[in-house]
Amino acid sequence: MTFSRRAVLAALSLPLSALFAVGTAVPATAATDPVAGSGDFTKRVLATGLSNPFEVIYGPDRRLWVTERSSGEVTQVSPTDGATRTILTVPNVVATSGAQDGLLGMALDPRLLTGTGNDFVYLSYTYDADPGSALDRKQKLVRYTYRAATAKLDSPRELISGLPASNDHNSGRLVFAPDGRLHYTIGDRGNNQSGNACRPNLAQRLPTAAEVAAKNWTAYQGKTLRLNRDGSIPWNNPTIKGVRSHVLTYGHRNPQGLVFAPNGTLYSSEQGPQSDDEINRLTPGGNYGWPNVAGYKDDSAYVYANWSAASGCGTTVKYDAFTIPASVPRTAESSFTDPAFVPPLRTYYTVPTGHDFRGDACDPSGLYFICYPTVAPSSLDHYSSGTVPGWRNSLLMTTLKAGKVYRVSVTAAGTLTGSSVPLWSSVNRYRDTAIAPDGGTVFVATDSGGIARGSNGDATRNLTNPGSILAFRYDGSVG
Repeated sequence: MTFSRRAVLAALSLPLSALFAVGTAVPATAATDPVAGSGDFTKRVLATGLSNPFEVIYGPDRRLWVTERSSGEVTQVSPTDGATRTILTVPNVVATSGAQDGLLGMALDPRLLTGTGNDFVYLSYTYDADPGSALDRKQKLVRYTYRAATAKLDSPRELISGLPASNDHNSGRLVFAPDGRLHYTIGDRGNNQSGNACRPNLAQRLPTAAEVAAKNWTAYQGKTLRLNRDGSIPWNNPTIKGVRSHVLTYGHRNPQGLVFAPNGTLYSSEQGPQSDDEINRLTPGGNYGWPNVAGYKDDSAYVYANWSAASGCGTTVKYDAFTIPASVPRTAESSFTDPAFVPPLRTYYTVPTGHDFRGDACDPSGLYFICYPTVAPSSLDHYSSGTVPGWRNSLLMTTLKAGKVYRVSVTAAGTLTGSSVPLWSSVNRYRDTAIAPDGGTVFVATDSGGIARGSNGDATRNLTNPGSILAFRYDGSVG
């Protein structure tokens, strides 16, 4: 069964309820309760000229705190007039052109600017672990101290270093849990695909006790980590296959979204391969399947092809996104039987076996991925309460390909309900969101460059608002 590009794009423009029956039923009142959508907001370009903003946080000083991935800068932006000031340029950040490295996640200490002496800001970034030879990318987490009098970050303290990194799929979201522990996502480094096809994917590999003792974090690829504020392993982290480490969950591809709901439920959004982007609810010790499973364990349009295990990989065997040679070992999703497997709450999108991922050549340069049935989720935020009608207890998920922010309602039990509602459609790569304290404004960071879906559905590099912070203000239209 195949679909043309036009058919795929038409399907992707529909709400998910029109494509799949996912989650629990919508309460009977949902049809009559006023719910704000894109047309109930006014858009303002707050700030421009940023260098691939990756993280944006509304701080206790009523400023937006932004990490700029490519320049290694931490920038404060006024949410009223868009004025910017640089409070730190992180030294020795490795940010290479066209890659997914650089200054990534940031977390503000919950006690920042409370007069308790805990004015700390936590940053993650990639660096060269061996400057004297070929580039050896690693990631580290570093704590800085914020000096309000000078508006500067200083006194860096390294918490953990030597974490795996790559030119692809570094993930890098960093958030505080309600209990004060740090949580951090690391992707699978893009291994076993494209230019990294001959490198084994270690998302299923767990650390040994000897590796943990030696601070060898090789197995931390494709994982969610849970750390104490000093970088050490919490005593109550899960023991997985007999070993307690920083690992909270495993089997992830590129989890760029990470957020806690007020009740402590941890959600993650994850980029799939050619289909099956995911929203997950993370549980300690859970295995989320990758690379053995993409989305649900349903054998639909995905098989694990282990290119790195093929004899002659990179020489006689060349990676191909559409054709798997007989020499490449492959495994069906249904053969994966780990009892720790946790299926996603929702996928974007699951398609039948036989789906034509080439479409009808949606880009003359061969950039077929823009027409894959995926949206490339890049962050998650939780809208707890505020002035926007119908939004209480929702997830907001930015997307890179689709140029939309999706809103998904969450039930009291922590599942997802109703359709995924697309907001603020534009030709942009939406990277992250921050919500104003009153809930009336959502700030959206956009990439400075890259490929997005154009207004005609094809691939484009002509972004509408590159390297910007956009402000979407609810104007009171609903009701």
